[in-house]
Amino acid sequence: MVMEKLGASLKNVLKKIANASHVDQDLIKELVRDIQRALLQADVNVQLALKLTKAIEERALTDKPKPGQNAKSHVVNIVHEELVNMLGQKREMGTTKQVIMMVGLYGNGKTTTAGKLARYYKKKGKKVGLVAADVHRPAAYDQLSQIGELIEVPVYGRPGEKSAPIIVKDGLKEFEKSDIIILDTSGRHSLEKDLIAEIKAISKIASPTETIMIVDASMGQQAGPQAKAFHDAVGVSAVIITKLDGSAKGGGALSAVNVTEAPVMFIGTGEHIEDIELFDPDRFISRLLGMGDIQSLLEAAEGAIDEEKAEETMTNIMRGKFSLIEMRNQMEMLTNMGPLKKLMSMFPGGAGAMPDDELDAMQEKLRKFKIIMNSMTDQELQEPKTIKSSRVKRIANGAGVQTKDVRSLLNHYNTTRKQMKGIMGNRKIRKQLQKQMKDGSLEGFGM
Repeated sequence: MVMEKLGASLKNVLKKIANASHVDQDLIKELVRDIQRALLQADVNVQLALKLTKAIEERALTDKPKPGQNAKSHVVNIVHEELVNMLGQKREMGTTKQVIMMVGLYGNGKTTTAGKLARYYKKKGKKVGLVAADVHRPAAYDQLSQIGELIEVPVYGRPGEKSAPIIVKDGLKEFEKSDIIILDTSGRHSLEKDLIAEIKAISKIASPTETIMIVDASMGQQAGPQAKAFHDAVGVSAVIITKLDGSAKGGGALSAVNVTEAPVMFIGTGEHIEDIELFDPDRFISRLLGMGDIQSLLEAAEGAIDEEKAEETMTNIMRGKFSLIEMRNQMEMLTNMGPLKKLMSMFPGGAGAMPDDELDAMQEKLRKFKIIMNSMTDQELQEPKTIKSSRVKRIANGAGVQTKDVRSLLNHYNTTRKQMKGIMGNRKIRKQLQKQMKDGSLEGFGM
């Protein structure tokens, strides 16, 4: 989970509120100290942390609860609101044609993020083009080309050309019919005069609608001065923070850039090309506090689930057919949505409900089950009862696992089949599912 340590500390604060016999001044002051400590440990700027906790303390002691709201819920709501305010407003891109210039230092993940952003908008139905304008880093064009091939987005570049402005000028012509053009520019180990001159020249030619700075979460509070320097040079309009899933505290980068003129637009949440999400402060804080984020869960499902396969699977289940094929389809839909740890954080109270080692073990079991099922014949998948001892050995050898792993899969299947039979035997549930099927509102049964 993103910023797991901060989330755990903040959830402990909420538990302290829930377990308190009553809310008084002493409790509020204790909570404020706990929140201050959590924010500072997450590398949030000291002055900002003090300002935030002072606002929480003042509101908790003076604001009156809303009608029907008890004192505990009132304090929790204040903590949530003030944390959201610290991170600023949600920032989205315009709906008209966009030219996006990516800027930042070496090693912050600029090229990879350009590819992630291209994929993000392509999946939203936009026609996207990538321009390889990094003329200084060896193999930068090759890297972007490989990413473009992976996500099926065209890449324009001119290997050997030393003028980035020329490449950008020609790239804009190449993609003039595209909805979104993303310019991957050069970086440096530090801000230098030639880097500033180059991005100014590119900006003058491209007239970008968005100038996005890429920031590594490990930069911490140094992200603030860096964002300001790039902003002074080319008018940074937004920031993407990468590697928030790693060991970096992240609070410094998140809070620092939001006190500049460059709010966070996206965050990188993993190494895979799909691991990027629109930054919504409200949703982000809800997940940190263990309140869940159902909207992000639905969006993850929308991007990962094959609707035709989901409908076919559901139809088969409602007709009383639940073979290993249906179970495999359900597993694929689930694993395509992302790591279990990330998905659990989107359910209210889900983060921390199961220890990390158990989640990792479950993730590994799903991966192994998929390999085992890929070693089965179509007949075995459709009729699991035919899988006897000799077939178990053959399947285990083909999958590179032990026979006990194959039997574990079959036991899991039998348990799941009985559960499905019980669900389908409930007339009320069955009627509701049939209605949803008819309305087309059922997405990914079993998710």
